[in-house]
Amino acid sequence: MSHRIAAALAAALFATLALPAPAAEHAKVGARPTAPQAAKNRIVIQINEDDGKKWMAVLANIKNIQAELGQRNVAIAVVAIGAGLGMLAADSIAANEVEDAIKTGVEFIACGNSMTAQKVAPEDLVAGSQIAKAGYVEIMRRQQAGWTYLRP
Repeated sequence: MSHRIAAALAAALFATLALPAPAAEHAKVGARPTAPQAAKNRIVIQINEDDGKKWMAVLANIKNIQAELGQRNVAIAVVAIGAGLGMLAADSIAANEVEDAIKTGVEFIACGNSMTAQKVAPEDLVAGSQIAKAGYVEIMRRQQAGWTYLRP
């Protein structure tokens, strides 16, 4: 066997053994179902705007994605950063729809840095929301683990 073929086989074997790092553990606000871990389709959505129409459109799109692929076949995480943190407020216009999405396995993750800056307490969030220390780092880690990134 030539050295080039042996090197190519070794590289291919190494690539199949290299696994992405798991996403960071989060603090949880209330109980939530576990997102499907074996889902081939994984989408992380960034929300960083105080825009109720956009929030509702994202929630409608999540329902469409789940209908197309099947709830068990897709893992979806929504990361709320900065002004987008309002989407996860217990009294937001999207609160009921966020709660419904959580029941289907969608993760909603608040940026802890944004919460600190805005003086938002965990109990101010929709039950079942999670908290990551830094929202952008959460998105980066998920992308490194193979998640598809969407920013509406």
